[in-house]
Amino acid sequence: MTEQEARTLRDHLAAALDAAAPGVDARLDTDPQAHLDLVAVTQKATTETDALLRAAVDSARGAGCTWEQIGGVLGMTRQAAQQRYGRRSEDLVATGPHTMTLAPLTAFNEMRVLERAGHHGWHSIGYGAFFHVVTHSEQQWEHARTTFRSGAPSGEGWEKVGAGWGWWTYYARPLTSTALPGPDDVRDLLDG
Repeated sequence: MTEQEARTLRDHLAAALDAAAPGVDARLDTDPQAHLDLVAVTQKATTETDALLRAAVDSARGAGCTWEQIGGVLGMTRQAAQQRYGRRSEDLVATGPHTMTLAPLTAFNEMRVLERAGHHGWHSIGYGAFFHVVTHSEQQWEHARTTFRSGAPSGEGWEKVGAGWGWWTYYARPLTSTALPGPDDVRDLLDG
């Protein structure tokens, strides 16, 4: 990143902080509490940028980038990058006869796999790098992926999947059609 790009990024971040905590900058010369308010909003911004970085790494992995490439961009070794960002979400574990984990997925194939799964009554209830946890019902489902800026897809009945983070937000909605019979095996849904 050039110095000009870094300055531009700092300017945008300062504007975002100002928008998140209106009036703090005007109070900095006269109110010591304003400095603490600035610390608080900056800490929240750090938490959000950390989540965005994790999502960007997940996105890069989903696009086929290696841990060595990611580590190089982050200024760390392959092993350090994988150790820090390679953990799968531990709170998304598929359990039970009507739940499974679709993996491995990439940004390039996941919507096609979710479409196929949806025809057979499977819908996403959570996701992480390279996977979606799906559960089964008796109706078909439709899935959508949007960017973090675009919001929910148009139309009624969309349910947000998970908390939404990083570049993508996922949605699912039930359809009126009965689920098609068949595959209830991860490999069949991935390869079908």
